[in-house]
This record gives sequence, C-alpha cells and structure tokens, in this order.
Amino acid sequence: MRTQTVVDTPTSFKDLRGVPVSYRDRNAIDGLERAILMSLSFRGDAIAEIDEVLAAHPDFMMGWLFKAGWLTQAMETRIYDVMVESLGQAERLLPSANDRERGHFEAVRAWVQGDFFGAVQKWEAVLTQYPMDLLALELIHYTMVLLGDVPGQRDVVARVFNLWDESIPGYEFVLGFYSFGLEENRDFARAEELARQALAIRPDNPYAVHTVSHVMEMRGRQAGGIRFMQDHAGMWGTSNFANHLWWHTGLYHLDLEQYDQVYGIFDTHLDSRNKDGHKYEELDAAALLWRMNLVGQDAGDRWTHLANKWEPAAQDTLYAFNDVHAMLTFVSDDRVDAQKALLSANERYLENASDANVAMTREIGLPFCLAMQDFKQENYTRCVDRLLPIRYMTHRLGGSYAQRDIIGWTLLEAALRAGQFDLALALANERTGIKPTSAQNWRAVARAFKGLGDHGQADRATAKAQSLIAA
Repeated sequence: MRTQTVVDTPTSFKDLRGVPVSYRDRNAIDGLERAILMSLSFRGDAIAEIDEVLAAHPDFMMGWLFKAGWLTQAMETRIYDVMVESLGQAERLLPSANDRERGHFEAVRAWVQGDFFGAVQKWEAVLTQYPMDLLALELIHYTMVLLGDVPGQRDVVARVFNLWDESIPGYEFVLGFYSFGLEENRDFARAEELARQALAIRPDNPYAVHTVSHVMEMRGRQAGGIRFMQDHAGMWGTSNFANHLWWHTGLYHLDLEQYDQVYGIFDTHLDSRNKDGHKYEELDAAALLWRMNLVGQDAGDRWTHLANKWEPAAQDTLYAFNDVHAMLTFVSDDRVDAQKALLSANERYLENASDANVAMTREIGLPFCLAMQDFKQENYTRCVDRLLPIRYMTHRLGGSYAQRDIIGWTLLEAALRAGQFDLALALANERTGIKPTSAQNWRAVARAFKGLGDHGQADRATAKAQSLIAA
C-alpha cells in the first residue's frame, strides 16, 4: 500500500495526487493543476493561467509558489522582479502555510539569493516528505538539467519512482523525467523504453519525445530520428520547447550533411525574426548556426538578426549557459562592443558575486567565451589551449550532452585549423567511437589523416562518410 508521510488536519485540502494544500477552495486547487499541466506539457501559458487563478484567489499560497517556482526556470534577469514579487506574496501567507508550502517557499527564497544548489536541496526535502508532489519533482529535475547535475537528473526520480503508477495523475510525466535522466547517464535502452511508455499513455508528451530524440542522437540513429520526429511533430504545438525539438531534428540532418534541410528547419522554426525573444529559442538558434559555421556553411544575414535579439541581454550574467550562446552571436556577427560588454560583466560578476553561477562562469563559461573570440580571430592554437583543459568539465555549464557537444566540436575544428593533426585525429577518433554513423565525424578523421600525410587512410575515412550519406 502506498503511503505519504503527511500529517493531515481538518483544514487541509489535497490535490489530485493527495498532496496537502492549505488553501480551502477547490476551484483554486483545480486552477493550479491546470497551470502545472501546462508547464509539464509545454502547452498554453502557465503563468497567465495561474495569474487568472490568483486574481480570484489572492491568498492562494501554492498559486504564488507555483508562479515563483516556474519563473526560476527562465534563467533571465528580466523576470526576476516578478519572481521576487511572487515570493513576497507567498511570504505574507506563511502563518497559515503547511510544511510542504514552507518547503517550497524556502526553496524559491534560496534561488532568489543565488543559491541554486541549496534550492534543489530544499525542494528535495519537500519531495522526500511528499513523494507525489509533482511540482517539486518537476522543478528539481529541470533545475538539475540547468545546473548540469547529470546523476541527479536520474536519481531524484528514482527516489520516488516505485511509488508511482498509471493510476496516479501525471505518471506519464514522471516517466518522461526518469527516461531523460537515464539517457543523460547513458542508459539508452531503458531510457527509450520508458519514454515510449510515456508516449503510449500521452502521445503529445513533448518531454518523452525529447528523450527519444536524445537517445537517437547519442546512438547515431539519424534516419530513424528524422522519421520519429516527423511522425510526432504534429503534436508538439508551437511552444519554445517545440522549437527545441526542431533543433534536435536539425542535428540529425547536420550529421548527414543535409544542409538545406538544416536551414529549412532554422528558417521555419528558429529564425529570430519570427520569434518573440524567448531565450530558449535563441539558444537553439545560436547553437545550430554555430555548428553550421563549423562545417563551413554561410549563414547569410541570420547572425545579424539573432544578435539583435541577444544584445539587450549582453550583461545579464545570471546563467553562464545563456552567456556563451550570446557570445556565439556577438562573435559571429562581429559585434565587438557587445563582446566587450559581456566579458566585462562576467569579470565584474566573478569578483563581486558568490552564487552558484560563479563557478559555472569561471570554470567553463568565460573560457569558452574567450575561445570563441580566438576561433573567430583565427587564433586556433589559443582556442585549443583554452578548451582542451576543460573538455571533461563541460557538464558544469549545464544543459545536456547534446547541447554541450558544441564545445568539443569547436575544439576539434580548432585543432584541425591549427594544424595540430595528431590531436585532431585523436579527438575525431573519440567522436567516431561514440557515434560511428556520423558523416561529420568521419570527415574530421579524413582531414586529420590528410594533414598527417596519410592519404590512404584519409580516402578510406572520406569513403566512409560518403557511404553514410548515401545510405
């Protein structure tokens, strides 16, 4: 029999999963459930939904805590005031809060103070006591992705997974979280199994699609990945996460040197001229264009429009992962002043701040930003010197393996252009060992062998790349 360590009181209401809520109005609790579902399914506007609920129920503490908690995931300074205001609204209601709500409050307060890891620990304490708290699980898992805590993405779900089953509302999303954590920890077979189970329950579950896309990307199943994404694209909707799934689709085409298809995806789904400025979309756009630069494809005026979107946030310094993608655009569009502003802001930030993002910026973010400048200035040797020592620490930047691969790929290309062919061959061999079905990886092997004067091996690697494309 499943139990939940909850001390129930006559004044407690519960949500659909039996988790206590201190506010005694079923309409408000149902409204919160709708907002949580929107956040989980990446459909609709969860903030607008909870705002409507709070307009009618201004003393609904979990409503304010959901709003503040969901805004943490934006990692943008422009929403900080709204997040702090929501936390303040929750604080005035603390005298009537239950333990679960106090835990959520302490977690968001830690986040506002820059203690991202402390926030996770406080949400984890809530989840330990209330293992059916789907909001706590969601926020912990997503935050661990943001922070690059690879084992944690899996283990936070594992700690409660056996307590869930299909009878509990939201189980399909728990499957999605667990599957992605398993994928990032390279348990690809089980990850895909659980993700497809989640899709059998809810075919329009984008996070489960996301797991399968990662599995196919990491295992080099490009043709199957393209078919899978095309089969599910009609159910993604138009959210920023749907655009992230299009980015994944673009990676398959890039591996197969299908550059027209890559730009077709970019222009239709990622072009900044068609977007409202959400950072998630702009991250994907910058990441895809930089990869196209690495394979020598001309981006036309795409960088200019994208850099226009990034430049107002050049001095945000809230999240190193965002900063490096901003730098991609500034370097690629020759925006010297924006580059200086970003680097200066980061340097001041490292001197004056003490939050969790400082280490991410110091260890990975700033070195990669400087390496991108070196790359654009064709100082490839210095680019290699900056990236080679950090290549096994890149998880500290946050994001997924697929996203962080941009650093390893830049290092390889810099080594080739620097004429460091022994190193380039070693790096290219690593990549073919992990993904032998990538034409791009075999092209790099061929270039390294050619640089070393071994034309026979270069020809064989080139033939391998061509056979993958033909297949």
